[in-house]
Amino acid sequence: MKKLISSVVAIALLAVILTIPQLSVRAESFNYGEALQKAIMFYEFQMSGKLPDNIRNNWRGDSCLNDGDDVGLDLTGGWFDAGDHVKFNLPMAYTASMLAWTVYEYRDALEESGQLDYMLQQIRWAADYFIKCHPEKNVYYYQVGDGNGDHRWWVPAECIDIQAPRPSFKVDMSSPGSTVCAGTAAALAAAAVVFKDSDPAYAAECVRHAKELFDFADATQSDKGYIAALNFYTSNSGWYDELSWAGAWIYLADGDKKYLDKAEEYVYEWGLESQTQYIAYTWGHCWDDVHYGAAVLLAKITNNPFYKETIERHFDYWTTGVNGHRITYTPKGLAHLTSWGVLRHATTTAFLACVYADWKGCSSEKSKIYMDFAKSQADYALGSAGRSYVVGFGTNPPERPHHRTAHSSWRDTQETPDDHRHILYGALVGGPDANDKYTDDIGNYVTNEVACDYNAGFVGLLAKMYDLHGGQPIPGFKAIEEITNAEIYVEASAGLSNDLSIKSFLYNKSGWPARVCDKLSFKYFMDLSEYISAGYDPASINTSIVYSSSPTTTISAPKVYDAAKNIYYCEISLLGTKVFPGSDMDHKKEIQFNIQPPGGAPWDNDNDFSYQGIVDNSSIVPKIPVYDDGVLIFGEEPDGSVPGTPTPTSPSTPSPTMPVPTPTTPEQTIIFGDVNLDGSVDSMDLMLLKRYVIKTFDAFPSADPDKSIIAADVNSDGYIDTIDVVLLKRLILNN
Repeated sequence: MKKLISSVVAIALLAVILTIPQLSVRAESFNYGEALQKAIMFYEFQMSGKLPDNIRNNWRGDSCLNDGDDVGLDLTGGWFDAGDHVKFNLPMAYTASMLAWTVYEYRDALEESGQLDYMLQQIRWAADYFIKCHPEKNVYYYQVGDGNGDHRWWVPAECIDIQAPRPSFKVDMSSPGSTVCAGTAAALAAAAVVFKDSDPAYAAECVRHAKELFDFADATQSDKGYIAALNFYTSNSGWYDELSWAGAWIYLADGDKKYLDKAEEYVYEWGLESQTQYIAYTWGHCWDDVHYGAAVLLAKITNNPFYKETIERHFDYWTTGVNGHRITYTPKGLAHLTSWGVLRHATTTAFLACVYADWKGCSSEKSKIYMDFAKSQADYALGSAGRSYVVGFGTNPPERPHHRTAHSSWRDTQETPDDHRHILYGALVGGPDANDKYTDDIGNYVTNEVACDYNAGFVGLLAKMYDLHGGQPIPGFKAIEEITNAEIYVEASAGLSNDLSIKSFLYNKSGWPARVCDKLSFKYFMDLSEYISAGYDPASINTSIVYSSSPTTTISAPKVYDAAKNIYYCEISLLGTKVFPGSDMDHKKEIQFNIQPPGGAPWDNDNDFSYQGIVDNSSIVPKIPVYDDGVLIFGEEPDGSVPGTPTPTSPSTPSPTMPVPTPTTPEQTIIFGDVNLDGSVDSMDLMLLKRYVIKTFDAFPSADPDKSIIAADVNSDGYIDTIDVVLLKRLILNN
């Protein structure tokens, strides 16, 4: 009878097992070293604030440097959350703690792959920011930037603070936020764990802040003040999971058993699986629910069978199944928890499975199952299903992730430009649907957005895959991109008239990095040879702004550029107007200006350097160069100067209008250059010339009209300028 019963039970169990879809383990391997390298680099693209000198790309710049000004604090730094530019501290803290966990578990792999220093830099970048956000006990700034205002704009990170307000939001004793405070306590404690050997003083500071934040969260146990992030990062799991998570990390950081006791105390407050007495096991470790990670830590710290059973039930659900139920798998092998950020969940659960499988408390049988699962999910993300889901890695990777700065629009639209201007290396996108269908669509934030928390567990998984299977990171890899198109430039067209009428557009489409410019100007260069030869004064040329969409636009009178060749320019300045890649109104300024000589004066536009540029090119005009705070940044000048070469500021040779004799006395040097050698032709030169004329020529024929040189300006146009010097030289030579 016992044998019969045993046989029946065995058959029944076999039937149950056969009804559970079996996990497919693929044999493919990928370059896990390169994938790890790029997945860590992704965080450099998310950095906010004043960027360090060792940043490894040329398309991210300093941003949001006034964060915290509204509350009198420096709240710069940290990471932008996702494809937007809000700093949400709940997912940021989760991310930092996960990266620190990777270092804690797989430091050797990170060091061997050459990625450890980059990881530590990012962990510290976040930890420094959290410390800034905690200026005193029981006060914590949990968010900078308003999600609704920020999401209104599709602009690069370097411009968002011009377009949208960046308010700072805090919790305190009267309006607490236990979830975000406890989550940040975990991040700071985890940072302390990885820094305590290399920088014990910094680790101690992190622990102090971690304990204060934990105590604040524990004392209040309320999210009453956590308002601004609602509808973006609402904590559905409550704060008890974060308190257990933080308590375990604080214990690992300094051995304070008080916090381990607290961590275990709150296990009994964790949510239960529906219609069971089991702790919830069918979801995944994420920014909202960290009890899965807490269970792994507590199992390893205490070796308590309860935690082992709890976490193994979770991993079993994701692999072989529990009581005939298992997570859904796509036809090509992705564990598909939810449509939103599905790869984030699969790879994060895989990382936790690796950590647990590596522990001596995990049986060899389960260890193999969990490791096979982890590799299958890593490989799916990297391309085993036919395409990569990691930007800049593998076969057919995403090229249009939902990410404002990588897209780099200058018109506040996902439609311009057609293609992303930057490669967001290492970013894990949301992923496919339950049938492995995926569209690389910039507008689909469900399947194609990227986020700091998406990469958090993924980095840890890749570190383990590198540890097991190797792969070579790209030596010296940097995301330095070639700038193939003009960023800041002028388009112009000319009207047909005796004078010169120019319609111009100054553009700022900068993206390497995007820049807000408020000191832009451009120059129109003219050849005035025919005008000056006829005896006319450049100062008599009238210049005017006919129309400008910039309220601060001015135009100068003609200025000398090369006196020997009679090359002059007018400078059109937008000093004080912010021109930046923000919208149609922001990135483009229309300026219409006139350059008008006196009536009857000879005037030839065709020989103008800049006019030739307009005729040659009806759009971008390099011969109308652009300057930022006086520095040439686009185009060319008549002498061939281009950005990066010195810009001449004054003529180095005289402006003769006829052959002149070689000077035989010091005084005769007046016929060369500016007389007093101060770098310009001005009233002092005229005075010295007059003195020389009076001294040298005692008298002129009374009918000589040029006798007027000894009074007023020579050509009586109301100005003392270059033409006076020219006429005086002519008088001297003729006499």
